Amino acid sequence: MNTNDIERLVIVGGGTAGWMTAASLARHFRNSGLRITLVESSAIGTIGVGEATIPSIRRFYRDLGIADEDVMKATQATCKLAIRFDGWRRPGAGFYHPFGLFGHDVRGIGFHHFWLKMNALGLGADLPQYSLGVQLADAGRFTMPAPNPASPLSIFDWALHFDAGLFARLMKDVALANGVEAVDGLIEEVGLRGEDGFIESVKLADARILEGDLFIDCSGFRGLLIEGALETGYEDWSDWLFCDRAVALQTGHDDDGANPPPYTRSIAHAAGWQWKIPLRHRQGNGYVFSSGHVSDDDALQTLFQNVSGPARTDPAFIPFRPGRRKLAWHRNCIALGLAAGFLEPLESTSIALIETGIEKIKLLFPDKSFDRGSIDEFNEMTALEYERVRDFIILHYKLNGRAGEPFWDACRELEVPDSLARKMALFRNRGHLVKYRWEIFQAPSWIAIYHGLGYLPLRYDPAVDSYEVDYLERVFAEMEASVRDAVESVPAHGGFLAGLEQEP
Repeated sequence: MNTNDIERLVIVGGGTAGWMTAASLARHFRNSGLRITLVESSAIGTIGVGEATIPSIRRFYRDLGIADEDVMKATQATCKLAIRFDGWRRPGAGFYHPFGLFGHDVRGIGFHHFWLKMNALGLGADLPQYSLGVQLADAGRFTMPAPNPASPLSIFDWALHFDAGLFARLMKDVALANGVEAVDGLIEEVGLRGEDGFIESVKLADARILEGDLFIDCSGFRGLLIEGALETGYEDWSDWLFCDRAVALQTGHDDDGANPPPYTRSIAHAAGWQWKIPLRHRQGNGYVFSSGHVSDDDALQTLFQNVSGPARTDPAFIPFRPGRRKLAWHRNCIALGLAAGFLEPLESTSIALIETGIEKIKLLFPDKSFDRGSIDEFNEMTALEYERVRDFIILHYKLNGRAGEPFWDACRELEVPDSLARKMALFRNRGHLVKYRWEIFQAPSWIAIYHGLGYLPLRYDPAVDSYEVDYLERVFAEMEASVRDAVESVPAHGGFLAGLEQEP
């Protein structure tokens, strides 16, 4: 270790964000001499309602040397192939956002262009029929994806529904095994250096002082370091995202306990939407809503009317303000998780943004000089990533078809950010899908939401016309049959989970 290297890293806050960070950085910097301390207070609870993930979580824990089966057993997990959106386009209608492709591209031409032509001619099936991920989810079936798929039609990915508290415990075990020091204590004071305002130490209620060179703030919404001590500032996105409260409730299983659906449900209600997430030992439920359009009492009543199974917990209200810190990295403090910002859980992005934040820390890990260029690069990447997730979430609301309800009417009438307006216009005018580097959701995800909410291009790529309609009709029929046959050969999700339990 060089004399200018970071020697002492202090992580403030445990929970999912803190222990994921500790586990990953401890493994990444093992044998480097870096000392990592995580301080959390057992007297302070965590939000702990995050139960749905996206496929990147599996790459995260695989890098820690943990297999899918081990995580699933440790966290009471079920499999997640997609999110099903009920009532967003109109009451009674539903569609899926899968972790997989729709059809397959040909010579650089997106499949959706071929489908647009066939759809205009009244030929072929609806777009979801060409997605194995959608069809497996809709049939309630699951299997591991083939390691070497025979064709793009066989490509799909999957994520987990898990108990976030159990996952944090698993990450804690990994962190401690890799030498992280855990300190239980309540932070009473943050010490700043007089000459530059950098954080020097945190003082605990029992008078212990923890000094550090670099601090990572995983203290949740309050941002104890990044905001409480450094007053970094917050960029509020409430003008675009009207939901600002949630009420969460855990229940026992309903009728699908033996064969839980391999997808998350997002169910539109009058002033927001409800999540429904199946775990092995219980079911997660919650209503994300706009306090400007419904009271807490009415929101709670709506939730109770739309859950089944006995309540396992008391309802927990969670206020939040959509947006992000103006700087995710300020001086010698980096914010992760809820301390860095929050975008409602519509697309299960909270844990994914922790993962990408950790990766950026590894990529740009500082020394004691705290190079300005590295800090600026981190902040720019983080801002772009949050903004692009924000735009994807706004899209769901902007394109809703629930006419006559004040909340949904206001969402449809809002003026979207310029970055989203440009994407929507390019897709609408010629079916072009804009792709950026720092973006979690790729083209198939945008196609799923555009199609599911009825926002289709006005024209398809003219290169499609070089293919004979009879040929396309045969190919489309073969693709549909291939997906259907593949689904029929796959066991029920419940059967897959039961087999998992029998494995040593």
